[in-house]
Amino acid sequence: MIKKYKRKYFALIGIIIFSMLVFTIVVYVIMPRGKPIISLKPDELFEIINDGDIICRLGDRFWSQVFKNTSITDKRFSHLGIIRINNDNVTVIHAEGTIGAGRDFVKEQSLEDFLGIARAIGIYRTKNINGFQISNKAVDYLGIPFDWKFDMNDVSEIYCTELLYIILKELLPEIELGTTYIKELGRDIIPLEAISNSEYFSEIYFN
Repeated sequence: MIKKYKRKYFALIGIIIFSMLVFTIVVYVIMPRGKPIISLKPDELFEIINDGDIICRLGDRFWSQVFKNTSITDKRFSHLGIIRINNDNVTVIHAEGTIGAGRDFVKEQSLEDFLGIARAIGIYRTKNINGFQISNKAVDYLGIPFDWKFDMNDVSEIYCTELLYIILKELLPEIELGTTYIKELGRDIIPLEAISNSEYFSEIYFN
């Protein structure tokens, strides 16, 4: 009888330890590590940015490091969005994957919120397309689910750089952005350096 209770006791302890381990891993993945180091406040960007500019950031979360490392030569950024200026209201439209398939989508949030986890910022401006056209097109994609398969052949779901690429191709069909083959996915994706290294963009700001 005593051995039976001991087995149950140790089984319960094992379940508790396993649950704590799973909880720790989940917290590690979704919670930021370290405080953002950006000193620039959103209102200080107002004199720099234009409607339709591309804002890149390096986030402080687990997935930020994963996306950053898809770039080969320029690992300064992990995510991007499109700046929209509407009646002095500055927002960022971006496809963000933070939780999981089916619960992430193209969203519009304040510039301040977008910068909330930024550890680095870059502002890029297209050379051959009016910025208003870019931000205006971006609105059409609000609510589209985030593409966790990173499949550019299926536009029913969109990841961050894919959103920009789709819009640019509508406005300037001859434009091309570089891709990187990701073995784990078995396909090419558009890394952040495809924007920062592209001849179609000018770097306006980096911090």
